[in-house]
Amino acid sequence: MFDLRASRRALIATALVAAGFAQPAFAQTYPSQNVTVIVAFPAGGLADIPGRLISTKLADRLKQSFVVENRGGAGGNLAAKAVAAAEPDGYTLLVTTSALAVNATASKNKGFETGDLRPVAIVAFSPDVIAVHSSNPAKDLKEFIANAKNKSFTYGSAGVGTGPYIGAEYFFSEIAKVKYVQVPFQGGAPAITAALGNHVDSIVLTLPPVTPHILSGALRGIGVASEKRNPAIPNVPTYGEMGYPDVIVGSWVGFFAPAKTPDAVVAKLNAEINAAAKEPDSLERLKKAGFDPVVKNTAETNEYFKSEVERWAKMVKAIGFSN
Repeated sequence: MFDLRASRRALIATALVAAGFAQPAFAQTYPSQNVTVIVAFPAGGLADIPGRLISTKLADRLKQSFVVENRGGAGGNLAAKAVAAAEPDGYTLLVTTSALAVNATASKNKGFETGDLRPVAIVAFSPDVIAVHSSNPAKDLKEFIANAKNKSFTYGSAGVGTGPYIGAEYFFSEIAKVKYVQVPFQGGAPAITAALGNHVDSIVLTLPPVTPHILSGALRGIGVASEKRNPAIPNVPTYGEMGYPDVIVGSWVGFFAPAKTPDAVVAKLNAEINAAAKEPDSLERLKKAGFDPVVKNTAETNEYFKSEVERWAKMVKAIGFSN
């Protein structure tokens, strides 16, 4: 007598075995066509620099084109939404920043869930820096905060809801406990222009766009929110050196894929991205731009992103921000 249940079990077992063999086989041939890399911010921005560098390296290493497409908007959510809805086959990737972790709590109507994306690799980290006009009397962050105890000051940001904005609001209100007025700009470039014209008392931005102005002496870096001094601006002290040892805030840049992308493909991409980031010229270019190169395996990348979502959630909730 034909046993229908046994037949079904056999079919399921066969399918599972086939799926198990399919993933490694697919990974061996991946990529067999062009890969689209959607950068969540405009060309020349924080995500674009490492994103294009690593994409070019991947094309050389894997002998396929990695086509970079900048799709800014909605604080990085527009690009993230597009990739979250893409086929989970490894042929559509997202390059984004800590904005993805910030928006996990801060953005209520993203059009996707953070869990719709899976981390592939974190390639670089750049700290936030606070800078003032060269004529400002404060020589470092300690002196700047001491001066602020007596009167309010202004600080320019790249816009409400950005990582540097969240970090600055948290530091000034919850840690330094000073009075201030935030002046939002449409991006880092106009904020820097305002600082160069001495129209704001300070700016808080991620390091790369501020670096040349600090090196030229037009702006004075008074504190960098990293564990160690950044080699791009070695004379700028850390927040820790100024009496705030737990303030480590900045933005990472990472690659993400749709959530159901096969494990084997993600593992292959992770390995290749890490190898590309470790090439001598990659290291040199990232460090010169103000980035610390980052190399993490898939498990470490997952754990890091999870911890980042939790860390930013704490800051977002503390300042009562949502959008």
